[in-house]
Amino acid sequence: MDPRLDPDVRALQEARAETKPVRMADAGFRSVREWLEGLPHPEGLPDMAAIDTVWIPGPGGRLRLDVYTPGSRTPSPAVVYFHGGGMVMGSNHSFRPTAINLAHYSGAKVFAVDYRLAPEHPVPAQLEDCCAATAWVAENAARLGVDPDRIGVVGDSAGGTLAAGVALKARDDGGPALGCQVLIYPGVDADMAAESIAEFAHGPGLTLDDIRYLRELSGEGFGSTSPYVLPILAEDLSGLPQTIVAVAECDPVRDWGERYAARLVKARVQTTVTRYPGLTHGFAMQVDHLARARLAMAEIGALLNAKFRHPLPW
Repeated sequence: MDPRLDPDVRALQEARAETKPVRMADAGFRSVREWLEGLPHPEGLPDMAAIDTVWIPGPGGRLRLDVYTPGSRTPSPAVVYFHGGGMVMGSNHSFRPTAINLAHYSGAKVFAVDYRLAPEHPVPAQLEDCCAATAWVAENAARLGVDPDRIGVVGDSAGGTLAAGVALKARDDGGPALGCQVLIYPGVDADMAAESIAEFAHGPGLTLDDIRYLRELSGEGFGSTSPYVLPILAEDLSGLPQTIVAVAECDPVRDWGERYAARLVKARVQTTVTRYPGLTHGFAMQVDHLARARLAMAEIGALLNAKFRHPLPW
């Protein structure tokens, strides 16, 4: 077992040692979807002042947003949250704990987007839904109790890719204005020669085989030329909102997030990047087991809160 693994991660791996891992491609995405949706939510999640569901017009029909309100402050900062799952799996239900923790630690009202999934809806359907949801929140800020000057986008894994794509498109289209973007172990690249890909091609957790399988299912493949789909392809990253990038040390896509962060810094975008030692891909969903994951979510929330409280005037 890799000595770099966080002690809590190592304990989880040891507890699962007798269970032979199954390749995602062998199990099939429908089985993995069912497994993910069936995972129990951790006990003791923070209380919310309100949890609501709204349906909005979307590019492919009605689009569901789940709204998590942590307190009574209005107008409130807002986060539009895009869940992970390789564009192929995951939902507002399975990622509900992450949305609640984001609301709790940041103090922002969180709008979680139940975007369409591939392969039934190939890329860029997911991006289209996320752009539509972000625009709707901005356009309806007053009646939603949201401060239109304090809206950010957040995503983990594939959701981080979507958040980066939404931020790029908002910049290029002249709105909506975003105060920040948070990219948690984002899949913003497709470089299979990255050092972290070689280091952690066989996991633990996400593997190179999984990455390839999910890319094939999404219809994205490795030939996309759109920077909104594959943000690393953007020639110019200047003018993007303040950015928080969080990556896991023992994650095959670690270098993708750090490379994108380095380009943001070079473009003079206010950027905070943190590599969490010993953690693996998906740590935001493991706060009930991993002390360092709880710390990570608290730090991400605190940074978000700081950016909302002290927005830059340009």
